[in-house]
Amino acid sequence: MRRPRSVRALLAALTTVAASGALVIGAGGAASAAATPLPAHVFAPYFEAYNGDSPAALAQQSGAKYLTMAFVQTQAQGSCTPYWNGDTSQPISSAVFGADFSTIRSRGGDVIPSLGGYAADNEGTEIADSCTDVDSIAAAYEKIITTYDVSRLDMDIEDNSLTKPAGIDRRNKAIKKVQDWAAANGRSVQFSYTLPTTTSGLEESGLAVLQSAADNGARVDVVNIMTFDYYDNATHHMANDTQTAATGLVNQLAPLNPGKTQAQLWNMVGVTEMPGIDDFGPAETFTTADAPVVRDWAVSKGINTLSFWALQRDAGNCPGTGGSDSCSGVEQDPWYFTHTFAPFTSGGGSGPVTNDFSVSASPGSATVAPGGSTTATVGTAVTSGTVGTVALTATGAPAGVTAKLAPASVQAGGTAQLALTSSASAAPGTYSITVTGKAGSLTHTATFTLTVSGPGGGTGALANAGFESASPAPWTCESGTTVVTTPVHGGTHAVRTTPTSTATGECAQTLTLAPNTHYSLSGWVQGNYAYVGVRGGATGSAWTSSTGWSKLTVPFTTGASGTVTVYLHGWYGQGAVYGDDFSLS
Repeated sequence: MRRPRSVRALLAALTTVAASGALVIGAGGAASAAATPLPAHVFAPYFEAYNGDSPAALAQQSGAKYLTMAFVQTQAQGSCTPYWNGDTSQPISSAVFGADFSTIRSRGGDVIPSLGGYAADNEGTEIADSCTDVDSIAAAYEKIITTYDVSRLDMDIEDNSLTKPAGIDRRNKAIKKVQDWAAANGRSVQFSYTLPTTTSGLEESGLAVLQSAADNGARVDVVNIMTFDYYDNATHHMANDTQTAATGLVNQLAPLNPGKTQAQLWNMVGVTEMPGIDDFGPAETFTTADAPVVRDWAVSKGINTLSFWALQRDAGNCPGTGGSDSCSGVEQDPWYFTHTFAPFTSGGGSGPVTNDFSVSASPGSATVAPGGSTTATVGTAVTSGTVGTVALTATGAPAGVTAKLAPASVQAGGTAQLALTSSASAAPGTYSITVTGKAGSLTHTATFTLTVSGPGGGTGALANAGFESASPAPWTCESGTTVVTTPVHGGTHAVRTTPTSTATGECAQTLTLAPNTHYSLSGWVQGNYAYVGVRGGATGSAWTSSTGWSKLTVPFTTGASGTVTVYLHGWYGQGAVYGDDFSLS
């Protein structure tokens, strides 16, 4: 999954793998789980791991709690070493995506690593095609599972991988070895096969993959069909085609699993759509009207997995374009398909979908001097169902501070600007501004913390400078930042930031100081490559590497606005840094 090419034309020539015996799918499993098992009904869109996006950031922006990460493959034919996207700079390591995955889990979600994909299957770098040693393939699977502590691996098998009986056999033998290893170690691990489909069910090549699994005693927990790129030059109604394809799959699985009820068979089914115009073109367009139909049908049938290719496509900024990696090709609100499918996870096939939304403020805090101003972006997101217009209000501003929202109402999923202006007479202090969003009978709020500093700025303008509140606020910090009680330089608390391979772990605070005035920022730090600096209306920084507390001082001069951002951060992959007792003079 997925490149612009006639997949159906390729599949027409596929070799059928002859086999016999009963297919064992979804029967049994390991004992207790090391990783948290996935929900019985989960929405997990594919995420294009090769374009530099942060999985955690896009998951939060879109509202997708679970992601299917695409793809893991080898660098070249003959290799047995797995990499993300076959890129040797992205090995299977906690330093690569590990922090993102931890953040996703902290929000109640999880990830499903996916191996293979169209490019790997076509180029011979799908690991079971590339590597001829079953034990090495199994070891690679186990490494992915233990490195990221995941409870499911997805095998995206299409194109040339469907024509390679030896690779199919090795893959299923390796899956069986991993399942035996998991059972012996009290770990629950699921395996899904993602396969091409016709509008009436799997082709013989796809069934041969499942038959090989049965012959090797490998348990397949989910059969995920790609309900797009049919390439059959037929007339398509994509929502109807999804239903007939899945019904055909269940009919194919039934004789292979004679002990299963219809409900159990349906709970083996996964469906992956391609929002908007697929690779074939406009004749195969999954519309915004199709999405709620498929979601409600999936809930009613109790299928296991609902997905689409891919999260980055869930935008409407390229009308008429097919097969794009970054947009759907149809007119849509941002994240429309995610918002429509997301309730499938919580619904779990047990009731109607409810409508709901959320409100957020970014950044969540700021400091201004009397006479100064600041802004924040108020975001709204549909968290389930459909939501129309959200009316926004801001309350809690102290005397001398005005809070205005523009616009005062947005379509759910849209944003507004919160502008806060302090008069010269505003009293110094910290205040909570409540932003309220109301859509019909639904109401949600977000809090913005405003600190009004002493007249003209000065030391008092830097809030929570020693982190003695036991929280970073009003500093805005990247994921992984915590306030600690040891080590500390003064008082009882300090801040710890944790850089990753893709982020510096920055904590920052925006201040409005006296314009065209000289200041000196100081802070105590320890750790490798600890930076203290200022940007925005002024520029300056200093750094050190120290195993004990060391003071850094950065002189700077404000510009005409007086607004600057002060910060502390480490360096990519160089370990945690600590900060304490900052001052501004």
